[in-house]
Amino acid sequence: MLGVLALAVLAGVVWYFTKPRPIDVQTTPIVTTYPSQQFVVLNATGYVVAQRKAAIASKATGRLVWLGVAEGSRVKAGDVIARIDNRDVVAQAQSAEAAVRAARANVQQAAVERDNAAVEYRRNEELVAKNFISRSALDTAKARLDRAQAGVASARANLNVALANARNADVAVDYTQIRAPFDGVILSKSANVGDLVTPFSNATDSKGAVVSMADMSTLEVEADVSESSLSKVHVGQPAEIVLDALPDVRFRGHIDRMVPTVDRAKATVMTKVKFDTIDDRVLPEMSAKVSFLSQPVSAEQQKPVVAVAGDAIVGRDGKRVVFVVRDGHAVAVPVTTGAKIGDTVAIEGDLKPGEKAVAKPDKALASGALVRAPSK
Repeated sequence: MLGVLALAVLAGVVWYFTKPRPIDVQTTPIVTTYPSQQFVVLNATGYVVAQRKAAIASKATGRLVWLGVAEGSRVKAGDVIARIDNRDVVAQAQSAEAAVRAARANVQQAAVERDNAAVEYRRNEELVAKNFISRSALDTAKARLDRAQAGVASARANLNVALANARNADVAVDYTQIRAPFDGVILSKSANVGDLVTPFSNATDSKGAVVSMADMSTLEVEADVSESSLSKVHVGQPAEIVLDALPDVRFRGHIDRMVPTVDRAKATVMTKVKFDTIDDRVLPEMSAKVSFLSQPVSAEQQKPVVAVAGDAIVGRDGKRVVFVVRDGHAVAVPVTTGAKIGDTVAIEGDLKPGEKAVAKPDKALASGALVRAPSK
């Protein structure tokens, strides 16, 4: 029994001193990056805003009787989006039209009087020439003709006044038709049917704007650039835009203009970055990250690639490999290297973003070796 026990202890000691020992290594992550990032000269944050937007109201005061849009509705310039109760102004417009008809009739009546006076005057001229009537009768006819011509001028002036009043009444009616000033999308609704709309009043329970809308074709990013970094940016400079809501999509753009003043409190300059192509998924007030580039980039350069730190790529047996830590072992994975992107190098191979690669692997490290990465 003692011999067996001694042999067991001896076997345990031999196994302990001969078992494989894990090698302590430093690791670096395998990440997804974009070739366009190698051209970044400055980064900034901002928000998407619409260059053209409006709170739609009416000059007329009244109760809202119809609302034909909701949030997200697309409208064209001139489309009627709401109506205010217009019975009173319609009645005024009808009264003005009646006044126009009466004024036209007065013009016709005055014209008949003028024509009749003209005929009588010419007849009296002939009779005076033949000494059949006295000159005083001719003077009387001439005075009547002058009065008739003045009556025509007065009737025409009254007609113009009536027409102007009718136009004013039509404008008042049109004010009750709330129209879209430009093509766009309804962002919010501020009033409902039955609400009293009083755009020029702060009366209790009254509404000002009925809806707010924006022209989605004018979306741009407002980004703050530190005044110390102004030398790195200029109007027309290409940029790349990433939205927090769409982190996997990269939009190309350029600096459209820069506000010619500095925000004293933040020591920044407002920079307007315009999208080269507008996407329907882009909405106002989205958070955005803007990368200002040293040169324009292509769509191919905006596609994601797998990359790793350059010191994780080593040569083994004439091949470029990356040692990946899998199940506690270092596995040599052959790779094809691409462009250098910042501190990383683009690679192609049997690798996945999120895996850990051995950083600065020792020359003696072989595939399958037991490794241990330091715990954080």
